[in-house]
Amino acid sequence: MGYTERKRWVFFGLPFTFTVYSVEQEKITTNKGFFKTTEDSLYMYKIIDVKLERSFFERIFGLGTVICYTSDVTDKVLKFEHIKRAKEINDFIFNNSEEMRKKRRTLNTQSLTGGVEAAFDLDGDGIIDDM
Repeated sequence: MGYTERKRWVFFGLPFTFTVYSVEQEKITTNKGFFKTTEDSLYMYKIIDVKLERSFFERIFGLGTVICYTSDVTDKVLKFEHIKRAKEINDFIFNNSEEMRKKRRTLNTQSLTGGVEAAFDLDGDGIIDDM
């Protein structure tokens, strides 16, 4: 199961933008642009936290913005701006990111300096390995 949503204008929720978000079981892909296109993918297990925001006008037109905080190098914060089914997609990402972390045996730990570091069990022996 997955979702494909297009970024929309806030007013009337019209999909006249060239940004498409694809949320699948194991990864998220963002396609942007018309003349020059950019495709960026993110594994689901790298998502640390998910937040749903809805402005007044987004609520009127049935839209929302899903914000994902990640441990990815290129996208520390990934925003799905002005999308329909925002609550449903937010819940899907939240549940699937946890499931993918368990499946890959990945932990997210916080360092004493306040940053987020990813720790991995690379050889499957139950001990977190240094990278």
